[in-house]
Amino acid sequence: MGVLESGQVCKGVVTSVERFGAFVDLGGVEGVVTVVNLAWTRFDHPSEIVRVGQEVTVTVLDVDLERGRVSLSLKALQPDPLQEFARTQLGRTHRGRVTKVAPIGVFVGVQGDVEGLVPLSEIMEGAPEVGDEMVVQVAAVNVDRRRVGFRKTELSTRTPMCEQAE
Repeated sequence: MGVLESGQVCKGVVTSVERFGAFVDLGGVEGVVTVVNLAWTRFDHPSEIVRVGQEVTVTVLDVDLERGRVSLSLKALQPDPLQEFARTQLGRTHRGRVTKVAPIGVFVGVQGDVEGLVPLSEIMEGAPEVGDEMVVQVAAVNVDRRRVGFRKTELSTRTPMCEQAE
């Protein structure tokens, strides 16, 4: 393991997919990509992102020689969709779909990879359900905390609309 170092980019092959992540063979050394380092998007199981036998390019996050562990990341080499969204979409209006209903409000997915919260206080009438379409305005983005805040809005003739990518 002495040849691997933090920050190094390597190619490997996925050898196992578990609920907590995926194991990757880097040519005799096996590392693990935990669920938080697989992808920027939300998913239910790592098998939605990688499969056994798939060749992947990963970044080495940490090499622990004493414990014989190598921590890897797939998402470190992918652009963060929230960075671009924060830079270009604040104040813009989007059409999206409710992805989750929670006691604090509803989560709405827009632009494929971005999900944000419409607080309960913004939902005046009728409780939306998962799958319902909703028009929202981007009210706040916190990249460090990975949170997007939406306001529920109605369409007007002057509202610039950004359609949800299917």
